[in-house]
Amino acid sequence: MGLTHPLAEHAAAAIQSDALVLARRRLRRGTARATTSRFRDQVWSLTPAVHQRQTTAHTLDFRALPEPYVSAVKELMFTLLAGKPMPGEKTASVITIHGYFSALRGFFSWLDQRGTPSLGEITSGDLIDYQTHLLATQPQQARRQTLRRAVSLLWTYRHAMPAGHLAFDPTRLDEWCQDKEGQRRGENKNARIPEQVMAPLLVWTLRFLDDFADDILNALREWARLRDAPALSRDQAQGTLLVRLAPVLDRYRAVARPLPGHELGDGTSVNIPHLSREVGCHRSSLYSEQAMAAINRAKDELGVAQSAWLWTEIRGQLDGRPWRAGISYQELPELVRLLQTAAYITTSYLSGMRDSEVKHIRRRCLRIETDSSGRVCRRKITSLAFKGEGKPTGTRATWVVGEPVVRAIQVLEQIHLRDQNWLFALPPCSKEYAKNRSNQTRGLNQTNKDLNSFRDWINTYCQEHGRKDAIPLVRSRAWRLHTGQFRRTLAWFIARRPGGSIAGAIAYRHLSVQMFEGYAGTSKSGFRAEADQESAIARGEQLHAMVEGHEHEQLHGPSAGEAQARLEKFGTRTRFLGRTPDADQMQKIMKRSDPKIYPGKFVTCSDNPDRRMCERPGTKAMEPNLGGCKPLECRNVALTADNIRSWEEQLASIDHQLALGDRLAPLVLARLMQRRDEIAGLLHRAARPPRPAVTG
Repeated sequence: MGLTHPLAEHAAAAIQSDALVLARRRLRRGTARATTSRFRDQVWSLTPAVHQRQTTAHTLDFRALPEPYVSAVKELMFTLLAGKPMPGEKTASVITIHGYFSALRGFFSWLDQRGTPSLGEITSGDLIDYQTHLLATQPQQARRQTLRRAVSLLWTYRHAMPAGHLAFDPTRLDEWCQDKEGQRRGENKNARIPEQVMAPLLVWTLRFLDDFADDILNALREWARLRDAPALSRDQAQGTLLVRLAPVLDRYRAVARPLPGHELGDGTSVNIPHLSREVGCHRSSLYSEQAMAAINRAKDELGVAQSAWLWTEIRGQLDGRPWRAGISYQELPELVRLLQTAAYITTSYLSGMRDSEVKHIRRRCLRIETDSSGRVCRRKITSLAFKGEGKPTGTRATWVVGEPVVRAIQVLEQIHLRDQNWLFALPPCSKEYAKNRSNQTRGLNQTNKDLNSFRDWINTYCQEHGRKDAIPLVRSRAWRLHTGQFRRTLAWFIARRPGGSIAGAIAYRHLSVQMFEGYAGTSKSGFRAEADQESAIARGEQLHAMVEGHEHEQLHGPSAGEAQARLEKFGTRTRFLGRTPDADQMQKIMKRSDPKIYPGKFVTCSDNPDRRMCERPGTKAMEPNLGGCKPLECRNVALTADNIRSWEEQLASIDHQLALGDRLAPLVLARLMQRRDEIAGLLHRAARPPRPAVTG
């Protein structure tokens, strides 16, 4: 009996022209499979198989490819979408396949300029030249890898491409697999937002939610009433027009307010469309002789404003003064968009959610749990998690969040209409919504534009009002915000916990406990791993500094010798680079050669699981429980000079209390004396005998 070749089932077979390209893909609810794209079409719509609401329309337009390569790319795309993956390959998502198509379109455009007529005639020199082209034009290493990966598929799926394929495996070319050493990632590729940018950005974000939101929401309600007010036609308003117009004009007279004008007008022309909204009639009605006479009399008396101001009173304060004079009808949509962006930043940054997870937050997603006394103990929101879940439709997940995120959700629920379930859908006052009343969620590119528009609004506002809390430049350029940066930045802040807190009292340690309890426990792609990764990098940098400063040679305490040996070995790894490791290099070093040394304020833990006293019996965690450390008893303790100084400060504090001994209860006095003896014993064993205790 002959052996079957492992690629036999993937051998090329004629693809029927009417074959459905999404035949094996799960479709959106309500989509008839028979209406989806077929192999013969020149444009394939993949949108019916895309389940994330924030994604825009996805199509494969084969007309954009040079003609010699269309058939081969069609066969490849059909196999990826509707066929079985090759051995060792995973089924790619629709969005990933769309990315491969875009990458191949760029590759074949570049190739077409070189005059290469067919796939089979591509040489290793062509691919090496393409690699050189990528190194020169693509600054992001991850992007270059994606582009090369797409080209490699032309060999991997060769058995399913009778119209043409690569004649050799690109991955066997050394030059194809090499990349620039030390290549810096692009600024917007999940870069951490610098502290000097994140601090004022979050301050302004919370100002929008806490101080400005009520004004914007009240103005939105007034805006909606004006927009939706029934507009009587000229015939319908005949006989009652002046009766309806008079109280509107009297309202302006009562407060000596100029009549509404045009945003870019000269200050002399009345905004008739806006006035007609207030009257509740069609604009043509106000051009009648009697109506215009009444309007002109009011105009001569009051003048004309530079815009059509809403009547909403501004109550939000900034430094004890109203944050703006008023809100105009024309600018209200922009302010609502800024408010929605502020809610996005708050939710994304203070929850650790990805963009796709934030965009799937729905109305009534919030649940607040209280204890028996009515005190809030948990604030939870639910959404869908996609990454790592193995389901294109996502998996329901729960995030435990803080009060600012709750406020953001509550604001979003007031922005949208009752029938708009998705809280990051287009606001009802936006032009896009007005066109077709779409409930479409804002896409990734649009959200990135909104983030940077929010930054620009802050800086313009600060410039106009002489404020000094604008978003500063970074390396003489405005920092480009991207949705993927917030998660990375939060992980950094939790890991580093810099001195002080931004935007008031945001406690990152408490925030991390909340998020780890919620999100990390319900989603495979939780936030804990990223925060742990940042913590490991921070710890590695701290240990590297200890070794470079020879602090590891001056350790004391029961585990000093073991800690010194581990750190010396760790130092050998870092010195091998010949320079200070960057974050990526430190991550690799810690993954391969973590010395399991954990610096702290009072002790430097040289962790040995068999000697731990910080974990419950019967458990065996990957790392020590530093929050449950018992430094006066544990044999894993090593002491640096800073640790010893911290203990000496503790002794000084206890001595100060003992000096008031006659005012202390006997039990308290006894416990303080016991605590002092234990600390003194630790320092004595560390060869640093303390001064005698002083009692009152």
